[in-house]
Amino acid sequence: MEITVVSAPEQIKPSVWQRSSWWAKVWNYLSIQAWGKLPAQRQRSISASYARIYDQPWSRHIITPYCWWHYPEKNYLDQFKPPNGKASFETFQDFFTREFIDAPQPQSPWAWPCEGTLCHLGEVAEIPHSNVKGDIRTVEQIFGLEVGDIPSDYHFSNVFLHNKNYHRIHAPVSGRITRIQHIPEELVILRPWIYKENPSVPAFRNERINIDIEDIDGHTWYLSIVGGPAVGTIELPERIQLGATVDLLEELAVFYLGSTCCMAAPVKSYAYESYTEVEMGMPY
Repeated sequence: MEITVVSAPEQIKPSVWQRSSWWAKVWNYLSIQAWGKLPAQRQRSISASYARIYDQPWSRHIITPYCWWHYPEKNYLDQFKPPNGKASFETFQDFFTREFIDAPQPQSPWAWPCEGTLCHLGEVAEIPHSNVKGDIRTVEQIFGLEVGDIPSDYHFSNVFLHNKNYHRIHAPVSGRITRIQHIPEELVILRPWIYKENPSVPAFRNERINIDIEDIDGHTWYLSIVGGPAVGTIELPERIQLGATVDLLEELAVFYLGSTCCMAAPVKSYAYESYTEVEMGMPY
């Protein structure tokens, strides 16, 4: 496969998601020791009830002030359209699941699958284990696999999607889907700044959908689409099925509130520092 060399994208910029250590400790306690002690089914029930707030017609009035608060561009929303063929944004959930009018076009053979804060990256072998209620888990278990299933020199990344981010996940590479797996676990808080030593803690224990894509060189790209509190559902388009062929940047999934996307890739990304912002379609 002939690869086009692309310069590191200038859009990569520092994230604002840094918090004081004492505040992080408070939220870590609330997430793991309080909320995290609830049974997973109870977490899902509470999250689903909360998510329904954003399906109410009155919630559409939140959209305009929310955009003013979070985006410097006055016409930010003009690049998007309501989901599912709707003529207008009828609820805040419609804004949350917005679609691009003109989707970003790939500039390299590999691209970032989503928009958000790159909160964790490194070789698979370097990612620390996680203790989940006495069960020691390795990075492979994020993707529903066993130790050694992913080559140790693969490159791991975790992108945290804030509520303001575009919440659709796209294919980072063209290829064939070789595995789809649903892991129905917990829904602890996703915010990476509350897990200082290991920002990927939620990915080890939360509900997720794993998708493997084999590229034309026979290398597998591992994706884990991770939910969090208030996630109503993670929805896959009808054609995203085992054995399906997908094109670079084709849509793979949409989140209904709260999300993180982990990836284990056979190539290294351009973004070498944690807590930078990446955009869907940006050269990986």
